[in-house]
Amino acid sequence: MKGGKMEVSAVRDFLLWCTVINLGILLYWWLMFSFAHDWILRFHGKWFKLSVEQFDGIHYAGMAMFKILIFVFNLAPLIALVIVG
Repeated sequence: MKGGKMEVSAVRDFLLWCTVINLGILLYWWLMFSFAHDWILRFHGKWFKLSVEQFDGIHYAGMAMFKILIFVFNLAPLIALVIVG
């Protein structure tokens, strides 16, 4: 089963890098939202008429959903493979 272990190792590495990349994207999103909030609101305000509360709610919900998807599709399978591996 040496070939099987190689495949599990490759999948584990893949999921690890997917997790790292996606958490990096989430961190970048949060940093931009936190430190460039008004600029992003003005920039998107050219196309979308949103109140500050709507804008904040959309980004908060988007970040929450993205984080949940990272946990479900990257981190949980990675942890399972580490436990089994």
